[in-house]
Amino acid sequence: MTAPNVHGFFDHETFTVSYVVEDAATGRAAIIDPVLGYDPDSGRTNSKFAMRLIAFVRSKQLSIDWILETHVHADHLSAAPLLKATLGGQTGIGAGVVEVQDTFRRIFNLDDVAPGGAQFDQLFADEECFPVGDLNCRVLHTPGHTPACVTYVIGDAAFVGDTLFMPDFGTARTDFPGGSAGELYDSIQRILSLPGATRLFMCHDYKAEGRDEFAWETTVAEQASRNIHVGSGVTRDEFIELRQSRDAGLAMPRLILPSLQVNIRAGELPAAEANGIRYLKTPLDVL
Repeated sequence: MTAPNVHGFFDHETFTVSYVVEDAATGRAAIIDPVLGYDPDSGRTNSKFAMRLIAFVRSKQLSIDWILETHVHADHLSAAPLLKATLGGQTGIGAGVVEVQDTFRRIFNLDDVAPGGAQFDQLFADEECFPVGDLNCRVLHTPGHTPACVTYVIGDAAFVGDTLFMPDFGTARTDFPGGSAGELYDSIQRILSLPGATRLFMCHDYKAEGRDEFAWETTVAEQASRNIHVGSGVTRDEFIELRQSRDAGLAMPRLILPSLQVNIRAGELPAAEANGIRYLKTPLDVL
């Protein structure tokens, strides 16, 4: 099986890992889950982290085919528009984004967000395939955390978004609108049906207690045997009970309000109003 070169970049502000996935034979690549910096106290954005990705791509003289999102993130803003304008490539996300857009267009009353996912260049169906250079990428619909979640399987590597964390940290929450603990369990089983040596790349790491370093690469075999939520034969009913109990005590992500408004727009910031200033909304007593 082909092994792409995978380069991970960790954003300490949001605990997010963005990836550059390289086909060494052709010099073509994809970027997965890029982060745009945002300070909620001042309302200012910055491109410091995105510029690390840009500098790396240029240093390697890579050509970008795709800028991919594993889902509509609730914990960071996407830097996809900046990367597309600077490096080229098409944007892509799972077709379930349409449901997520519909939910949050209503919550935020965003009349300027057209439904149907047209903000993205490509909406991927389950089992759809596309090339990254000479590499084949297969899309698995893996909902549960959100309806739009997908896993990108590229050669011997799979990019699982927020379905799984490192084995010592477990799995993603399922209490967002459209989330489902049962669906997440089923999606994880689908990921764990991949060959045991498949490299799995996480979208986040929060450094589980007792671990000294951040980490974001594991394998199917390691997750199947050691994941503290789903490993070693945990049943679907056991997982649902555990996941729902944990979710009931979790706080909302710090950047959920700005992230959702921006990310359902494929990372585009809201248009400036008559005074030339952009605004984000805060719905009261809803989430």
